[in-house]
Amino acid sequence: MPSDLVIVYHRQPYEEVEENGKIVFRENKSPNGIVPTLKSFFGTAEHAAWIAWKLADDPANPDFEKVVEISDAHGDYTVSRLPLTEKQVKSFYHVSSKEAFWPILHSFKEKFNYDPVDWPTFREVNWAFAEAAAREAAQGARVWIHDYNLWLVPGYLRQLRSDVTISFFHHTPFPAADMFNVLPWRREIVKSLLDCDIVGFHIPRYASNFVSVARSLFDVSVKTRETVVDELVSDGTALSERTLPTLLSFEGRDVAISSASVGVAVEFIESRANDPAVKADAAQIKADLGECRLILSVGRTDYTKGGVDQLESFERVLTENPDLRGKVKLMHVSVSANRNMSAYALTQTGIEETAGRINGRFGTLHWQPIALISRAIPFDDLIKYYLAADVAWITPLVDGMNLVCKEYLAARTDGDGVLVLSEFAGAAVELHSAVITNPFSHRSMDQAILQGLEMPERERRDRMAELRRVVKKYSVKAWGDAQQRQFSAAIARKDTAAQPEPEAVS
Repeated sequence: MPSDLVIVYHRQPYEEVEENGKIVFRENKSPNGIVPTLKSFFGTAEHAAWIAWKLADDPANPDFEKVVEISDAHGDYTVSRLPLTEKQVKSFYHVSSKEAFWPILHSFKEKFNYDPVDWPTFREVNWAFAEAAAREAAQGARVWIHDYNLWLVPGYLRQLRSDVTISFFHHTPFPAADMFNVLPWRREIVKSLLDCDIVGFHIPRYASNFVSVARSLFDVSVKTRETVVDELVSDGTALSERTLPTLLSFEGRDVAISSASVGVAVEFIESRANDPAVKADAAQIKADLGECRLILSVGRTDYTKGGVDQLESFERVLTENPDLRGKVKLMHVSVSANRNMSAYALTQTGIEETAGRINGRFGTLHWQPIALISRAIPFDDLIKYYLAADVAWITPLVDGMNLVCKEYLAARTDGDGVLVLSEFAGAAVELHSAVITNPFSHRSMDQAILQGLEMPERERRDRMAELRRVVKKYSVKAWGDAQQRQFSAAIARKDTAAQPEPEAVS
């Protein structure tokens, strides 16, 4: 059955597990996150489809289920699964996406690795996604494509189906032209994105950067520019923009540029944080700490997250403030990434060595300054630590958005706690009432964590009230609503453009 909404995303929209020798599809364990939000769009369609890839030993195997029909809380929908070999996945995702694109998107030019990129395979995989979307899409359907590893899908899809409305959302930062144009494939990538009807970004800075890149490579004109709302402008953060290009003209077509930050499922997080059992466990964590205050840092093992820089800041603070020894503990959660990728393996090793040195230098029989956790923590357990933490210390060197800090704020239904946040996280554009810090400055980092630890209760509660107001306003539902409005506006523009000009009256 043709679908009037097609979502193109590399992950499947469920958990695939084996039970009693049979493969079954389960709902994602946590309703928080991007996949459930995308699935909520199914309610806006008569029939919807999802395009993802699945690892296959033999893509030609006739027993491989390329299309499955799913029925769950979000309705009935089709999932088209593209069979990719392990070699294709390594080339398209681990090498091209993670070793070439990722460092440039995050402005780590020195980590860019061009040599192993197999561009024909990247094209091949993106073409397969585009073909699958073209097969599933009904006449005039909405097709929503997600993230940089599918950069070429819009251009291919436009060749196959000129009738559909295409939106692309970028979940990472987007750098300025002098950084992005390091990529040898820049024209092909940007041309594909300009074949969209809508190109979306988290914050105005990333959208503006994309427009500057597009104008450096093609004859693109800005048709409309809007003033950014005051709530998203602050002199105290590095990523603020005061105006935003919102509509481009390229080769006779309009391309909308949108800016809307992904949020979190606030009501769900609050319901878990208010659960009596969760609150009791959080209280027990605090009781076990005694007079020791808890700093919580949560992220993935990635050089963009600044894990080693943060640990070194903690070491300096303990060195220069001996009264804090035995009185503060850092729970550093750095979920281990793929150790087969050298950049991540080096980062993980650096974190482990630095934490070990600090514990060896300052630890005693009764107190270890750092609890290092390199595995994912179940969401319910994480909420307990959100509630117990005196300070959440989220200081990436660069981050497209960062949802951990928003989860922390949503969980603090008690109205207490302090957020120390890097000004280079996209979330800082909204969260001005956090203690904003510059992770590239030793002084800024050290002073920020001390400020968080020493902050009076009245100030903590005032800041937290404002931060929670913002997180509720820019929730994941608000993001989804903004995307829906963009689709409606794009379709209306196309309908207007398709109407014949009125005949001249003689």
